[in-house]
Amino acid sequence: MPDSERSGTPPAKPSVFDQLADEIGLMPVAGETSQASGAPPAATPNEPPASAPQIAASSPNQRPAAAVASPPFTPAMRSGAAATDIQAVEQLARAYRTMCEQLGKVIVGQQRVIEQVLIAMFCQGHVLLVGVPGLAKTLLVKTISDVLTLPFKRVQFTPDLMPSDITGTDVLEEDHTTGRRSFRFVRGPIFANMVLADEINRTPPKTQAALLEAMQEHRVTAGEHTYDLPQPFFVLATQNPIEQEGTYPLPEAQLDRFMFQTLVHYPTPQEEVQIMKQASSNYRPTLHRLLDGPNILHLQQIVRRVPVAEHVYSYARDLVRATRPNEKDTPAFVNELVQWGAGPRAGIYLIMAGKARAILHGRVHVTTDDIVNMAHPVLRHRILTTFSAEASGMTSDKIIDRLLKEIPRPVPQQTAAAVAPAAQPPAGADR
Repeated sequence: MPDSERSGTPPAKPSVFDQLADEIGLMPVAGETSQASGAPPAATPNEPPASAPQIAASSPNQRPAAAVASPPFTPAMRSGAAATDIQAVEQLARAYRTMCEQLGKVIVGQQRVIEQVLIAMFCQGHVLLVGVPGLAKTLLVKTISDVLTLPFKRVQFTPDLMPSDITGTDVLEEDHTTGRRSFRFVRGPIFANMVLADEINRTPPKTQAALLEAMQEHRVTAGEHTYDLPQPFFVLATQNPIEQEGTYPLPEAQLDRFMFQTLVHYPTPQEEVQIMKQASSNYRPTLHRLLDGPNILHLQQIVRRVPVAEHVYSYARDLVRATRPNEKDTPAFVNELVQWGAGPRAGIYLIMAGKARAILHGRVHVTTDDIVNMAHPVLRHRILTTFSAEASGMTSDKIIDRLLKEIPRPVPQQTAAAVAPAAQPPAGADR
């Protein structure tokens, strides 16, 4: 007799992700309980996503006051004993809406930018914000740190900045009682949950490279010692696209470490009036702190457990492979306009971003619409155009637009037939 029957303890119930995977015929991937590789979710694969919450545009360019409030994602969710997975999904979607409302008190508009930054955070990714000065890029990052109750450090990148100014350095100290000298490691600003690398392209490549190990491995090596960074850990970098003098373009190896390259555009006429009204008044919003580090770590695990159907994996693969010139089935215009395409990391980030976006919009499965919505921020900095493309004004965003039109979205029946031509779908499998 099983121990659970002897003790009278009921067996553990499967999670909502495992139940959904069983219902739609998904097979779990080894090492991950809820990764899916079968038929599609019950919903239509190309169904329109839930509309993003509207954010009140009422923000000055001044530091907001933060106030502590009860987080919508309670600590009990971390233990897994007092709530189910579906409750965790609902809590995360509600926390996302509340965070957007709080950020909307400070940031005017920029809903898409806010969504992409939050998605990257819940995917353990990093974001490169590109925009002209004065678009509240730094204010956005600082406001997010206030709402999430995370330690925040800002590094202003300059031409004379050294790698040790970011990671830290060993300092020689002398013990006055014994006279013995020893080295003590003084930690740099990289040892924070949120790090803002302001104007990252203004420092030489050797200093930019100081972020590579931290962004990928979440640790820092100084001398003979390796130090782990606090978790969760995010790097949000800003870059000014219009100034070229005294700047150092980021190497492709470091660009690839960023999950998203998010473009921050000018505000609309109505938003610009609102910015002027709020910035020239005494308006000082009060923000409520919603999540902390342990909450975010648990939410990141929930995002990884979202099932993905095989046809969604296939679409993400086809989209990434279509960016590579001289490959089989690559569109002809890619061979002419693209010098280097996206690597495998782009496909990983497309799936992870699709998972996070699905949960933030209240769904427990990923659709191809999620992949389409995340294609531009994931791929734009991973596609290197040719000289002829630059001369003709063809940017990576325009290439992605053409790929989204030309690459067909696979339907579940076609994917199932390609994987197992002789297998007959069970009754009701196409619902």
